[in-house]
Amino acid sequence: MSFLNSIASWWMRKRMHQIDLFMKYPIEVQEEWLQRLLRTARDTEWGKKHGYSSISNWKEYADRVPLQNYESMSEYIDRIRKGEQNLLWPEEITCFAKSSGTTNDKSKFIPVSPESLDGCHYNGGRDMVAIYCNNRPETQLFTGKNLALAGSKETFFHADHSSEHGDLSAIVISHLPLWAEFFRLPDLSVALMNNWDEKLEKLAAATMNENVVSLAGVPSWMLVLLKHILQKKNARSLREVWPSFEVYFHGGVSFLPYRKQFEELMGGKGDFMELYNASEGFFGIQDRSGSDELLLMLDYGIYYEFLPQDQWNKAGGKTIPLGETQTGVPYSMVITTTAGLWRYDLGDTIEFTSIRPYRFRITGRTKLFINAFGEELMIDNAERALAVACEKTGAVIGEFTAGPIFMTGSETGGHEWIIEFEKEPPSLPLFSELLDNALKSLNSDYEAKRFNDYTLQMPLIRSVKKGTFFDWMKSKNRLGGQNKVPRLANDRKFLDDILQNIHAW
Repeated sequence: MSFLNSIASWWMRKRMHQIDLFMKYPIEVQEEWLQRLLRTARDTEWGKKHGYSSISNWKEYADRVPLQNYESMSEYIDRIRKGEQNLLWPEEITCFAKSSGTTNDKSKFIPVSPESLDGCHYNGGRDMVAIYCNNRPETQLFTGKNLALAGSKETFFHADHSSEHGDLSAIVISHLPLWAEFFRLPDLSVALMNNWDEKLEKLAAATMNENVVSLAGVPSWMLVLLKHILQKKNARSLREVWPSFEVYFHGGVSFLPYRKQFEELMGGKGDFMELYNASEGFFGIQDRSGSDELLLMLDYGIYYEFLPQDQWNKAGGKTIPLGETQTGVPYSMVITTTAGLWRYDLGDTIEFTSIRPYRFRITGRTKLFINAFGEELMIDNAERALAVACEKTGAVIGEFTAGPIFMTGSETGGHEWIIEFEKEPPSLPLFSELLDNALKSLNSDYEAKRFNDYTLQMPLIRSVKKGTFFDWMKSKNRLGGQNKVPRLANDRKFLDDILQNIHAW
């Protein structure tokens, strides 16, 4: 183990030096990566179609290649899944991260090339550890194990080849180098199980008596596992189960609605470190203790462009490069990657908090909002307002979703919230009023639409019993892994489906 500790320490020093370099020279690093990406893919079918061999700068690239999304690239991706290669990227691609997103039930199969797996996803994991250890020289992270909560995957056999489809976490874990297994729990036979109910029991049995020093996984499913372990061990906090526990590495969804519960489970002892990783790439790491900002990782084989708010969901939207971005302005991220995603509109929205170095906060998704009445309520506003209402009432939220109440006849519209409380507020009308006031303070468009109840009425809060969202996700076969509860929607699809299921149960 001491040999592995020495290797880890060497890697940490090396990477902190490299991170320092791209923080000092961000534009140069990005320009270099764009040229490397274009040069590498110039002889692919996509590269030839768009004349990559004659593109010399970002402006020519943006003029030559239209903005893409999954639908526009799906024909190429489907052909790769069937065995064709050298279409989007010159490496053989046999792994696909399956994602249904948060606002679309249709499965997406995001290509994961060998280079993107190692140079992006694994680099992100290594840097996560390097930054954490650099910030905490006293850490004992390498004396124990990391409990990594993964999803599942399947192998599909075709006429002359096979491919893997599944959660990104499952693909990442199943291809880890041998040395990484010394620090990870549980065994692959348990980590990649598909049946969540059976997996939960085996996860608990395989980890609750080990020396776990860190956790990694999506907050919603990690909470389910940790509560189950505490119940089985008859313990009140994680420190009673794992005395050497240090840190929870989290990502995939906003941590704000879950933070209070994790703090209680940890008994006030334990760090949190946020990551911005997705099926399409690993983009950001919380590099400073006590800050909710993420450092944009610029040397993972990703070239970034940014779509201003007035260009969202607009055909032929105009992007800007990293060097033209400003702080405090909402952007949708557009990426070009070593997995063959070209000018791909990710749909995730961010705001930069600083320039040089480029740090940012995640604010939501371009499709994750309610704007039925011109209120432009984004998920970041919603989660911050809920946090205010919870703080003032002592409530704790487990899961939630919200959508519009459409106008009918003389009735004004509104927002309906289905909330599963871990701890109920003393009064739902009071909670609704506090939520409403917080939303007004955070969002001027919402405040204007609420004036005198002319357009929007007070928020309608529906408190549902514990387990409602779990049962609904189970009914959709979306337990575990990177499956997420849809937070906001501009229609009533999720609201009505959940309410219908409640009545059916």
